[in-house]
Amino acid sequence: MHWFFIICVSATLNLVVFMPSAQSEMFIFPTNGQSADQQELDEFTCYKWAKNKTGVDPNQPAQTTASSTSSRRGGGILRGAMGGAALGAIGGAIAGDAGKGAAIGAAVGGGAGAIRNRRNRIESDDRRQQAAAQQQQSGQTLNRAYGVCLEAKGYKVG
Repeated sequence: MHWFFIICVSATLNLVVFMPSAQSEMFIFPTNGQSADQQELDEFTCYKWAKNKTGVDPNQPAQTTASSTSSRRGGGILRGAMGGAALGAIGGAIAGDAGKGAAIGAAVGGGAGAIRNRRNRIESDDRRQQAAAQQQQSGQTLNRAYGVCLEAKGYKVG
């Protein structure tokens, strides 16, 4: 029964400590009787230290780079249809019916443009999700460094 209790407590602590959270709130208790002014100064000093140590600044938004495909996303279907129509008209003229060739080319080109737009949108969503995950991890790293500094200055952090 004693071992069961220890295992349950250990499992609960692991869930709480290692549970991913977005910028969880920290509770700071002065264990050495520090005044409110001293605590404020220590918190500022530790925040600055953690920011410099980790390179993470939550006040600066994460920089995302725009890819060349994202700037060309708009009008992909129309552009594809126009290009397909031009090629289809040339091929149709050789075969004897430029109008039919242009119509087929426009349909194929428009479809290709739609596929390209969808692929670009999926890639953009993936980049956004990766950036959000990286930002969450950076925030956790900053919080960990901040907590270490405060504990070294005589505070209980939870």
